[in-house]
Amino acid sequence: MHINYSKTQNNRQSGSALVYILIAIALLAALTVTFMRPSSQQTSSQNSFRTISNIKSQASTIRSAIQECALLYKKGDTSIDITGSGTDPNARRNFPIKPNSAHFNTAIIGATAGRLVKDIRCPGNPGGNDENHELIFGGTSGKFLPSAPDLFDDWQYYNGLDGVFFWLKTNKTDAFINTALQKLDDQFGECETDIIDASGSAVDLDSDSPAEVQCDSGYTCFRIRMTIRSSAEYNGDSDGDEAACP
Repeated sequence: MHINYSKTQNNRQSGSALVYILIAIALLAALTVTFMRPSSQQTSSQNSFRTISNIKSQASTIRSAIQECALLYKKGDTSIDITGSGTDPNARRNFPIKPNSAHFNTAIIGATAGRLVKDIRCPGNPGGNDENHELIFGGTSGKFLPSAPDLFDDWQYYNGLDGVFFWLKTNKTDAFINTALQKLDDQFGECETDIIDASGSAVDLDSDSPAEVQCDSGYTCFRIRMTIRSSAEYNGDSDGDEAACP
């Protein structure tokens, strides 16, 4: 019996080539699915990571600058009126007071229109009870605060009855934002940060009556605390992990 080895070998080679072609087609299909179907998920994940990084980095910059001021000028400005009817009720005099405080009405640069972190000043610098506190961020100090993270408004600042904290807010509804804030909240201490949902109506951020500051209606706020007093207002996150604070 004569066996045509050449034909058998050709059949094997053709079969092997077909297998490789089928594998290549399967891999191409898998790659196509990977790049097409979850593209929105990849974008959302990237946006979430970027948001977390930006907020955390800016929060660290703000915290460090405020702490440096409080440590270098421990006495602060004792002329700041922290009485109940004063310019800054219950504020800590060695921490920056709100930049729109009436305490700055006689200062050279005056009070600001709002309470933005970028405008806070260091009490005690210059020395003594001088209302011309140096700006913490700017050319003189050499410290600069970047623009607020994408989709968020500028950081705001509070120093009063409930302690010292700063926060930022957004009224955007992009799906990744809430995920990013939840992940970010988990990276801080239990009672150090909270997420405030004011999508239905404004939410008070302090326990004063009436409240001095709020998370505005239609917004979600992310707050970071530096000092806490027993009166502190805790609004709680959706997962309830601030239920036992302070």
